[in-house]
Amino acid sequence: MDLPQASSSPPKKIATDPARAAAIFEQSAAIMARLRAPGGCPWDREQTFDTIRKYTLEEAYEVFDAIERRDFPHLAEELGDLLLQVLFYAEMAANEGQFTIADVIDHLNRKLIRRHPHVFGDEAAREAGNVAEVDSRVEGSAAAVLRNWEEIKAAEKTAKANSDPANPASRLDSVMRALPALLEASKLGGKAQKSGFDWPDWRDLLPKIAEETAELEAEAASGDPKRMPAIEAELGDLLFTVVNLGRHLGVDAEMALRGCNLRFRERFREMELASPRPLEELAPNELEDLWAAAKQKLAAKEKSGPEVGTGELHADEGAQS
Repeated sequence: MDLPQASSSPPKKIATDPARAAAIFEQSAAIMARLRAPGGCPWDREQTFDTIRKYTLEEAYEVFDAIERRDFPHLAEELGDLLLQVLFYAEMAANEGQFTIADVIDHLNRKLIRRHPHVFGDEAAREAGNVAEVDSRVEGSAAAVLRNWEEIKAAEKTAKANSDPANPASRLDSVMRALPALLEASKLGGKAQKSGFDWPDWRDLLPKIAEETAELEAEAASGDPKRMPAIEAELGDLLFTVVNLGRHLGVDAEMALRGCNLRFRERFREMELASPRPLEELAPNELEDLWAAAKQKLAAKEKSGPEVGTGELHADEGAQS
């Protein structure tokens, strides 16, 4: 008997229903308002911007994790948790008389329109606040879209700087200080590159890495606890240089490190499974032998073919670092 063959056709696209989305979002905003209102949830009413912000970072990384694992049902849930953070901040701001969730959405809508004149038209973009002169005829070119986006964004920054002459803008102001450090370092290097301040070639960073390593070694070798700030600074210089080496090579440092972390997890787990005794009871040479065997085993497993789903992702991550 012939078994039915699995379909290789792509999943059916789902059309967004703006009316349904608006109605559900309205319900979400109402729920958040009730939770923060008198008689609502005591825990929600006690929260502040400072107490909530740590959860925002956690939720963002959980979204990232779900994307990496291609766990789309879980991703929908995690995106909801991330949206909750937005609703929470907006409601707290409304309670303090600062702004409401409507202001948040209005800012977003105006930004999307003014930065997409090729979609909504020059007139609509100007009405939304665009002051840059760009060619909206992009003819399907993503590069042209990106060029226009950067020009429009630069014009926004210039207009903002002109409104406060006592605090002139820097090219680096657009790189948010709140970004993860690896991402911030890469973006700072990319922005500086546009001013011509950069290493000409990736090979030029290799002696710089050696230089920063030597400076770190010199500070760390002092053994003086008072030198800890200097040791931290030298380690930071080394990390910054390595991140920008990744930028020159077209490798995202965050993704490279995440791939490395994943491989470390898998190899360490193989060590635990293969060890006849708890790892803490083994000698350094025994641990090294287990590590080498774990690397070899996982490498052979990867060569034999990745499993459907996360295996392909893991292989991609390995290639990035």
